[in-house]
Parts: sequence; structure tokens; C-alpha cells
Amino acid sequence: MGIISWLTRKNGGATAAWRREWKEAIASPGTADLASLEAALRRQPPIGDDLEIEEEMLDALKQLVDLCRELDAARLPAVETSHRLVGLDVCHFSAAVSVPDDPAQPTGRLLLTSRRAAFAGGGHVPALAWHAIRQVVQDGRDILFIHVGGEDGVRFRCNSFTDAVCGAAIARFLAARVSRPGVQ
Repeated sequence: MGIISWLTRKNGGATAAWRREWKEAIASPGTADLASLEAALRRQPPIGDDLEIEEEMLDALKQLVDLCRELDAARLPAVETSHRLVGLDVCHFSAAVSVPDDPAQPTGRLLLTSRRAAFAGGGHVPALAWHAIRQVVQDGRDILFIHVGGEDGVRFRCNSFTDAVCGAAIARFLAARVSRPGVQ
């Protein structure tokens, strides 16, 4: 029996439905979705036996709603760092990540600066300038940076849903600020 079918049967599908609603809510975060998802998670009887992951997901949505208010006002967070990869750039995000598609699966830090997304860790992951990024996709705890002119990209796996959803939101904001003629 696969893990998905086990989860669906164990939780009667309620957990899977809640996660689908969460995924829709992070696509356009708002306080109404947050309240609805929190109420669904807290109802009696609970939607599942162990809600630790869903509680982490709900916390990520709360953080994202707050971050989006700041981004809507064009206020980016500033992270103090003395990492040499940041140099003279302003760092807006820093999180522990791994690179799951690299055969060595290196771990390190994803740094989102005013000029680029950079990985400080092992392996040969290049820095990605914002003008070279066509799309930023968040899925679960992963952030995928897709290159302009191609379907390939670099995927980073965050340690938390909060890091993934907030990191992706900041990356989208930074990438959108860059003028890319001919790119939609």
C-alpha cells in the first residue's frame, strides 16, 4: 500500500482535503482563508490523529499573510549577515536548505539578495541572478527556480513550510522587480 493511499484511508480524506485548501490559500493568502483553515483544523473530532504537519502548514500561512502585507507595501525584510556570498547586496532571506536533485544532495543556506539567489554550501549550485529567473515555484517544502529560456531549474528543499512559502514569496517579488524585455 502506498503512502498516499494509507494517508487518505487513515484520515478519511479530510487531511488531504485540508491540504488542498491550504495549497489554494497560499496561492493568494488572506486572513479569511487563514481563519477557515484554522477552524477546520481545530474542530472536534479532529481531521486526523496527528496534526503536527498541518499545524506547521497553518503557521506558514500565518507568516505568509504577514509577509504579503509587507511586500504589498514594497517593504522587504532585511537579514543581517556577514556571509561573503552576499557581499555588498542586501540580504532579504536566509534559510537552511538542501539541493535534493544534486547527486551529493548538499546542504547549506539559501540566500536571497537584492541581486540574486545564492546557495552557500557544498556542490556546484550557481548563483541565479533575478533577471535569469523565469519563474519561482513553491511546492511543499521545495522552492524551484526555473531559468529564462528553458524548463530546467534548481530546486531547494527547505526545512520548514514557513521557509518555503516565505522564501518563494520573497523570490517572486525580487524577480518581478527586474526588467526582462520579451519575458512574460
